[in-house]
Amino acid sequence: MAKIVALDVGAKRTGIAESDPMHIMAFPLETVATDSLFTFLQGRQAVEPIEELVVGAPLRWDGSPSEVATFIDGLCVKIEQKWPELRIIRVDERFTSSLAADALVKGGMKKSKRQEKGAVDKVAAALILENYLAQR
Repeated sequence: MAKIVALDVGAKRTGIAESDPMHIMAFPLETVATDSLFTFLQGRQAVEPIEELVVGAPLRWDGSPSEVATFIDGLCVKIEQKWPELRIIRVDERFTSSLAADALVKGGMKKSKRQEKGAVDKVAAALILENYLAQR
C-alpha cells in the first residue's frame, strides 16, 4: 500500500513526513532544500508511489493566506502538472512550527540540535500529516 507524504513548504527548506502503510501514524522523514523538492519527489515516486500529498496551507490568525501562500500555490500547480495522478490535499498548518519546536524541547533534544536547519521542518510536516490522518 502506498504511503501518504506531507510537506511543510518554506521558501528555503521543505520538511517532509510520511505515513505508515496503513495510514495511521506520521513519521518525520527529512528536510530538503525547496529548490530540490521535485528531485526528491521524483526519486520517492520511483521507489514507492505516493498515494496522496498533503501540503501545509500557511494561514494567518484570521484565516487569510500568509505571504508564502502564493508561492506554495504555484508549487502545487507545478506538482499537479508533473504528476496529474497524485492527489494533493491542502491542510491548515497554523502553529505547526511552534508545536514542533515545543515537541523537540519536550523530547529532550539539545538546543544545538534544535537550531540545525530543518530539525523543526520535518517534525512540522509530521504534525501536518497527523492532523490530516486524524480528520480522515
